[in-house]
Formats: sequence, C-alpha cells, structure tokens
Amino acid sequence: MERNVILVIDMQRDFVLPDSPAYVAGAASTVPAIARFLEYGRSRGWDIVHVVRRHRPGGSDAEIFRRHLFSDGGQFCAEGSEGAEIIDGLRPCSGDYIVAKTRFDAFYATDLEVLLRGLGTTAVYIAGTQYPNCVRSTAVGALERDWPVTVVTDCCSAATEAVAMANIADMRAMGIACVSSDEVMRENS
Repeated sequence: MERNVILVIDMQRDFVLPDSPAYVAGAASTVPAIARFLEYGRSRGWDIVHVVRRHRPGGSDAEIFRRHLFSDGGQFCAEGSEGAEIIDGLRPCSGDYIVAKTRFDAFYATDLEVLLRGLGTTAVYIAGTQYPNCVRSTAVGALERDWPVTVVTDCCSAATEAVAMANIADMRAMGIACVSSDEVMRENS
C-alpha cells in the first residue's frame, strides 16, 4: 500500500514576507500552487508534514552565518515569534504534522525520519523554499534514506529563476524527480 507524504519546507513569515530577515523573492508566488497541492494530497489521504525553522531567542542554535540576524535584539524564526509562524493560506490542518529544524536538511537533528518510518512512508514529495538550501538538502536527505523523492517544481522557490533551474538540473542528475504538481497529480490519479 502506498503511503505518500508531502513535506512543506519553511513557508514561514520570515522567508515569505517582504522585508523579513530571510526573504526569498519567489516564495510568495508559490503559495497558491502549494495550497492546491496540499488540498489534492489531503483528498487522497496523504500525510502532510510542515517542516519549520525554529531557533532559540538569541540564535545560539542558528548557523554561524545567520547569527548576525539576532544581534541587537533581532530575531529570525525565533520560537514564539511572528516570523516563525507558517503563513496564512498554508497553516496546518488537523492531522498534519510539524517538525522543527535548525539547519537546511530537515532530517538533521530532528525526528523527521522516525516520523516518516512510523507512518510507513513509501514516497516523499517536497514543496517550499528555498531550492539551494533547505529544499535541496532535504531532498538529498530523503534520497539517502532510500525514499523515492519528488521535488514539486511549481511548489518550490528560489531567489531567482536561474538559481531554481540550476538546482533542478543538479537534483535531476542525482536521480531526484523534479516535476510540476500537475504531473504528480496525473501520475497518481
């Protein structure tokens, strides 16, 4: 029996909203496609996991290159902050899961693998932001754990189209499927 999971990565205010500390220019435009894909997945009984950044106030657990975002009282996806909230339109529904991370790869120092194995996951679909960091790292993490993984291209973003295309080409070369949500829905109908 197939047990598909959609991972929605970092669709939080601090990544999606303009003037936020880690704004990704292409993230907001993917929200309608992600919402539609989540609706499709839920209608088919797929599990949904929202993977979010969550840092301690002060940023002691943030990557070294991001710690400056916490200087002078600044925050970046700090636990309990507005910036750490999942954006409107993609908020979790009853039955969805949330996994918090502090690094690019959603499998690093989290319980994501335990959750996916416990659910009996047979395939992983990835949506969210952004391609060269968390999307790519998590896709490689899933591949390394022997799950068929698909990056849903219209549901993922990068700062520029060129960055997105370069990362899609690299992931395809690794054996990671990179296709649109329409293609995924056709294949699973």
